[in-house]
Amino acid sequence: MPNHKLIKNFYSSFSKRDVEGMLEYYHKDIVFQDPAFGLLKGERAHKMWQMLLSKEDSDLKIVLKNSSADNKKGTAEWTAQYTLSDTNRRVLNHVTASFTFEDGKIIEHIDKFDLWKWTRQALGIKGYLLGWTPFMKKKIQQKLNTRLDRFICKENKSLM
Repeated sequence: MPNHKLIKNFYSSFSKRDVEGMLEYYHKDIVFQDPAFGLLKGERAHKMWQMLLSKEDSDLKIVLKNSSADNKKGTAEWTAQYTLSDTNRRVLNHVTASFTFEDGKIIEHIDKFDLWKWTRQALGIKGYLLGWTPFMKKKIQQKLNTRLDRFICKENKSLM
């Protein structure tokens, strides 16, 4: 499959909340990074998507705006619109993604977005005042990775 189609199919699955469909396009040794979670590798990146899409009451809307790819690299511009469950605040996040491909799969996926803009929407005045600081970025990453650890632990217990 051409890499530009791989990107389109990944986001099509994402917009349908089809995590298995998304992960079909990820290499087993995937490296994912974004401002909110930081760096995630392999199974941990897979579990992040499972956790994010596991909320059935979510009003998540994903729109792929542009994408392109060659034999080795690709890019995408996409938006996520949703209500953050912790604060019940609406968020519209504009994301730029870059991809590296190996063996017909995505081996590296890096999402970039304005974390300060995200914190202003998601956290209100606290995000406005502190969202630009390294302290807030670290706090967000710690909170989300702790939530991911709990999700993975819960998943593992349910498999026993």
